[in-house]
Amino acid sequence: MKRLAAVFMAMATVAFAQVTFHPHIPRTFDAEALSSTEVPLATPEASPVQISPEVYYRAPVRPIYRSYPVYHPSREPAGYFEWLAQQEPQIAFDPANLHTMEDWIRAGELVFDAPTVFGGISGSENNQFLRDVRWYQDTQAPIAADGSLPFYRYVIREKGKIEVGVLSCSMCHTRVMVDKSVVKGAQGNFPFDRALALEYRGGTRPLNVIRGLEDMLYAAPWVHSDPVSSPSPSSIEEIAARHEAIPAGVMARHGTSPLYPAKVPDLIGIKDRRYLDATGLVRHRDIGDLMRYAAMNQDTDTAAVYGRFKPADELIRALGIPLPGDAAAIRGGRYSDEQLYALAAYTYSLQPPANPNKFDALAERGQRIFERERCGSCHTPPLYTNNKLTLATGFTPPEEDQARFDVLPVSIGTDPNLALRTRRGTGYYKVPSLKGVWYRGPFEHNGSVATLEDWFDPRRLSDNYVPTGFKGSGVKTRAVKGHIFGLNLSADDKRALIAFLKTL
Repeated sequence: MKRLAAVFMAMATVAFAQVTFHPHIPRTFDAEALSSTEVPLATPEASPVQISPEVYYRAPVRPIYRSYPVYHPSREPAGYFEWLAQQEPQIAFDPANLHTMEDWIRAGELVFDAPTVFGGISGSENNQFLRDVRWYQDTQAPIAADGSLPFYRYVIREKGKIEVGVLSCSMCHTRVMVDKSVVKGAQGNFPFDRALALEYRGGTRPLNVIRGLEDMLYAAPWVHSDPVSSPSPSSIEEIAARHEAIPAGVMARHGTSPLYPAKVPDLIGIKDRRYLDATGLVRHRDIGDLMRYAAMNQDTDTAAVYGRFKPADELIRALGIPLPGDAAAIRGGRYSDEQLYALAAYTYSLQPPANPNKFDALAERGQRIFERERCGSCHTPPLYTNNKLTLATGFTPPEEDQARFDVLPVSIGTDPNLALRTRRGTGYYKVPSLKGVWYRGPFEHNGSVATLEDWFDPRRLSDNYVPTGFKGSGVKTRAVKGHIFGLNLSADDKRALIAFLKTL
């Protein structure tokens, strides 16, 4: 009888696993939801107005093609490129084939890995540069244990034509660990800006076109003496040098600045974060908000209007092309709602790598120090964040923000430029989670310090400090100010506290 019961339970388990899952997929560009998704900018009249749902849904859906690994030239399998040239184009994402939650998550990984641009980072037509060993020497891009470069993919959209695919989610949110294992969703460590600087220097684009691209990505003309567009850089070399100074793990992503970049966010555990971006620009209330965040970041932000400024028009003017109508606002297409739902479901499913740091006697002592110093008032267990926004130095929030958002009305004194002088500048910084700090870095919202040990070094407050992370183009020394908590601990207490933090 027991054997029969066991067989019945096994059959029931299989049957349950095969039950078709019908997800409730939110409408990504829903006008009502969009109206409250983004936190207003520190200059409220410059807050972005996204394209309308009607315009968004008129744009063609981007097909998700099957893609293939890129290998270091010395590790590429014999005959690999010739084999790729024989492959037929294959559509990899089809919601009709998704029957369980596991199917949707696996499909979401395909979307996560799917390139949105083909050629170089800025859309060049060069599809052979990743087979040149000099590119790897110049960029110092990390290589995985199997010899692959996990930030790029080869894509076949036309038989016989092998394209380099870039600007996928995984390009920024993939980390090659010290042991050469790959962690998807982590704070990435591809040297994005170093690769972009190399492309600028070796490309054929004239200075005015590169300026137009930079203005599209970074300009914030409502900011007094906007550092990106006023004064304009005098040469391609000056622009490239700004990017080259940005280390892996930090990015001049669109809406920030090569002068005020942001560290790449860790997506692992994002389901529990109430605000997205270092400046808390996007509220995260449900899966629909994460879908909107992905759509805006990959497709629509440069087509949005910031006061009277429309970023996409800057590049179009530089190219000498007549300004398009709204229907051409998303030139490269968009994700479908089904693709975005799968992407968000996959992102929610991400798990951290196995932590090699054990909770030993030293870490236990560090936990007591963490509690004694009341670190948990901001970095509240078990998430190790209170999910609130803190003030950037010099920002006075509107009274209504206290009712609309989770604002902790204090400033910890870190550099305010990202929060006040960029298109992502809300006037706030979110309280980051400390979970996973053992595999992350560099730290601070702009990645100024490479390690936790550097973060707790009081010498960083001095103007003659040499930042171990992001310095800035032409900068040799500068203070890394703010967050004085823990700086006055004894060396032994700091060692114990860091040991505890690395177990999280």
